Amino acid sequence: MAYKYKEVAETLRQEIKSGKYSPGELLPDQNQIAKNFNTTRITVHKALQLLIIEGMIYSKRGSGTYVRKDYSPDDHDPTFGKVSPIDKPFGATRTNKGKLVTSKVLELSARIPTEEEANKLLIQPTEPVYVIRRIRYVNGVIFAYEHTIMPTAITTLTEDILEKSIYGHLQKEGLRVEGTHRIVSADKANQIDVDSGIAENLGEPVLVIDQLSYLDDGQPFEISESRFPYRTSKLTADITL
Repeated sequence: MAYKYKEVAETLRQEIKSGKYSPGELLPDQNQIAKNFNTTRITVHKALQLLIIEGMIYSKRGSGTYVRKDYSPDDHDPTFGKVSPIDKPFGATRTNKGKLVTSKVLELSARIPTEEEANKLLIQPTEPVYVIRRIRYVNGVIFAYEHTIMPTAITTLTEDILEKSIYGHLQKEGLRVEGTHRIVSADKANQIDVDSGIAENLGEPVLVIDQLSYLDDGQPFEISESRFPYRTSKLTADITL
């Protein structure tokens, strides 16, 4: 199924790549873009969100949407703008296919989102979100500690589902995960890391991945932070020039 927001995003992507909009330049406002494409402002918002996730543009509150100043088009890269393999949200179960992946659920609750969470998830401030905390194990060894925020409207979650695979559950519900924007960093272990077994001592290094994932209709469905033990974690990327 072809979604209108993807058509809008692809046209804007090509216009930016061709130089119609230069790095640092302000894009037309959402109402004007909606008029140009004969569509709705909501569709345009989803298209722009996709380009923001891809790292091509950014939004400045009260000012508008701009092409990133550090953007440099690469005409030799036909995959520009697509989610790179390192950023595909396969989840622990798919990442460790063939191994036993289990989870210990520490929290499954619901609350009203913070302003930042509502803005990232494109939901109203009054729409509740799940708060999910769990420890993931691979073949009985601690793999990661996860803290996830997800709108309750996306699906119904239970502890039984959380003990298995959230992404697997979404797939069974007919929801398709399209992509994710990830920030990978290093941090010093905090008390939660020590309590969960991710780290042995305060201050030792841990690998951190923050991500915002979205469905194929452009709806963001997950904000998560995953923390990994430095002794057993590594990040692999295949890069083609």
